[in-house]
Amino acid sequence: MFFPAVPFHLAEPDRQFLLSLKPSGSRFHKNISYRPATKILKGASGDSQNHARLERVLREFSEAAARFVAGWLTPYAGRLKLDFASFRPLEEKGRNLPLHQRNDLLHVDAFPSRPTQGGRILRLFVNINSDASRIWNVGQPFHALVPEIMRSKKIAPPERSAATRALLRLAAKLGIPVRDRSRYDRYMLYLHDWLKENTDFQQNGPKRELAFPPGSCWLVFTDGVPHAALSGQYALEQTFIIPLEALVNPATAPLRVLESATGSAMRG
Repeated sequence: MFFPAVPFHLAEPDRQFLLSLKPSGSRFHKNISYRPATKILKGASGDSQNHARLERVLREFSEAAARFVAGWLTPYAGRLKLDFASFRPLEEKGRNLPLHQRNDLLHVDAFPSRPTQGGRILRLFVNINSDASRIWNVGQPFHALVPEIMRSKKIAPPERSAATRALLRLAAKLGIPVRDRSRYDRYMLYLHDWLKENTDFQQNGPKRELAFPPGSCWLVFTDGVPHAALSGQYALEQTFIIPLEALVNPATAPLRVLESATGSAMRG
C-alpha cells in the first residue's frame, strides 16, 4: 500500500531534527532502533540531550504508526504485535557491508534474533528525506517465486543434528534463554541468505524498480516479496508481526507456501 503523504501526524520540527543528525558510517550502526516493549534506544551515539530527543521522536513515531495501522487494517486491530521501530540515517547506495547485511540485494526478510514462528512481517516505511526518493527493486510475490525455485532447485536449510536438538532441550529445561527457531524460521533465514548469494537471481530474476518520493509512506509484507533498497537516505520504519491465525489470506503466507512446496510442516 502506497500513501503519497504520511497518513498520520509527524511533527515537522522532529523531522528536521532527524535530518540534522548528519550521520557518518563510523558513528552510526546500520539502523538506529527503538524497542517499544522495553523503551530502549539502540545504535545511537552523541550527547545525552540529543539521545533523549531521538528516543522521544522514535517513541512517538512508533505510537502514531501503530495507531494508524490498527485503524487502517481493521481486521488486524488487536492482533498486531508491535516490534522494533528504526531510523535509517545512512545513504543506501554504495554502502560497504558484508554480503548478508546488504540492503541493495534482493531478499525476503527474516529476523535472526526474533523468530516469528510463522507470523508475517509487516513493515511501514516513511521517506523523511526532503529532496531524494527512496529507490527499491521488488521481485515476484513469494507464492510465485518459491514454487518456481523449487521446481529446479530443492533448496533447504541443514537439518538440526540430534546433538543440537538435545542441547536445545537441555537449555530449555535449565531455563537458559535460547532462540526458539521453528523449521519455518530456519528456512526463511536460509532463503534470505541464499537469495543474496545467488548472482544469477540478482542479475536476471524478474524485478521492477519503484521510487518512493520525499514525504511518502508505504506498507509491505517484507517476508512476502523480494526487495532491495538501491538508494535513499533518512527513512523511518515500524515493524509489526501478524500471527498466522489472524491473517485474512493465510494461503499466501510464506509458511503455507513453504509447506506446500516442500510437503512438510514448518512450525516444528
